This record gives sequence, structure tokens and C-alpha cells, in this order.
Amino acid sequence: MAARVVRPAAGTPIDQYERRLHAAGFALVAGVDEAGRGALAGPMVAAAVILPAEFAVDGLADSKLLSPHQRDVWFDRIRGSAIAISVCRAFPQRIDHRGLHVSNLWLLRRALRRLDVRPDFALADGFALRGLAVPSLSIKKGDAVTASVAAASVIAKVTRDRIMDRYHRRFPQYRFDRHRGYGTPTHRAAIARYGPSPIHRMSFKGMDLWMSDPEKYRGLYLRDDLLDPPGPNGRTPDDDEERPG
Repeated sequence: MAARVVRPAAGTPIDQYERRLHAAGFALVAGVDEAGRGALAGPMVAAAVILPAEFAVDGLADSKLLSPHQRDVWFDRIRGSAIAISVCRAFPQRIDHRGLHVSNLWLLRRALRRLDVRPDFALADGFALRGLAVPSLSIKKGDAVTASVAAASVIAKVTRDRIMDRYHRRFPQYRFDRHRGYGTPTHRAAIARYGPSPIHRMSFKGMDLWMSDPEKYRGLYLRDDLLDPPGPNGRTPDDDEERPG
């Protein structure tokens, strides 16, 4: 069915789209979103969520605007109350082979199709999802202005963070627990020191420089001050999540 992209008005309540769709007869509204699109390492994760109409959304927001603790609280609430949830992953080999954008759209559609309950309508963040069997609407900043997409962003983000924590235990030198695979100074310094791991996306900007000229990459990004060993709890002295630089 045809897909459209719209821009929401400022100050739109986070469940306004869902309430309008419910009033129009679409009882089961699914939201879909992904996490890890721009990361240099690890999978991209997409989640689709159908929330019940009575789900309390006060405080729910785009996962990027919530603290790690808030995300965990919402993750448990959504898992405990949702009508249906699906989670899908695209690993680096697929992303490198198929390309980021193609992999992203494939993953979002796959998450919607794998819901145990077929939705009546689908909401997405930003990208028009063509080829679905149900009507859909893609909304700019949808994870900030639609409850079901925000819920999907929380499920995808928390799921991916936990995957990256497991990768950190396997490859501790990269500090995936701190930056989740995004291109931060610490992450790039670790690549410069140790080279790429099996979960790095070699087609991404910067990784192709490593492939073509490792010495130039080291000259640009190697910083010993960012590679201090972690403390006894497994984290660096700055235990906040590091943002891409």
C-alpha cells in the first residue's frame, strides 16, 4: 500500500497520531524504529510494537532523550503491556554487502511483518515503508512524537545496548560498553591501536580509510590518553555513555 511521509506540528502530544487512528477505526497501530544505524560496529536492531489504547504514555519519549535507567524502566513497562513486539537484527556482513539504506528499510519492514498480531496501521520514523500489506505513515522525528514509535525505539535501543555489552565482554579493548559501536574518539583510537574487530562495518566511512591506509588512520585517530585500562567495575573513570564526536 502507498506510504506517506509527514512532518508533525510543534507541540504534538506523543499519542496524538495513535488516538486519531483509533478513532478512525484502526484498533491495532504498530510503531517501528531502529537503533544502531550510524554505528561503526555491531548490528542494526529494529523493533515493532503495538501498544494497547489504554497504555499510559506520560514520560515516554524518543530513547535518545531518556537516561539509561529510564530506558530500562520503559523497556520493562512496554514488554509487560504491549499487545505485540518483534525484534530483528541486521549484522555487519549484511550491511556491508547490501548497503546501509537498503538494509535499514529491509529491517523495518521485517520487524513489522514478524509481529505475532497483524496491525491495522503502521507508523514509522522518517522513512516511507513501501510494499507493506497495511496502510502506513512515516513521520519526521516519529520517535519523538508518536507513542508506538517511541516505544519501538526504546525496545530497539535497549536490546542493542545489551548486545553491545556482550560484545564488550568478548572484545573489551574497544570499549563497546561505553560508545555502543558509534564513531567516538575513544572508539576510533581503539581501532587505530588494535585494528578492526569481526563486528566492524568495513564499508563505513573511516573504516575504508583503515583498509586503504592504516598508517594514515593511526596518525589521525590514535590517542593513548583515551585508551587507559578500565577500572575494577569494567568502566573508565567517566562512566557516562560516550557520544559520537
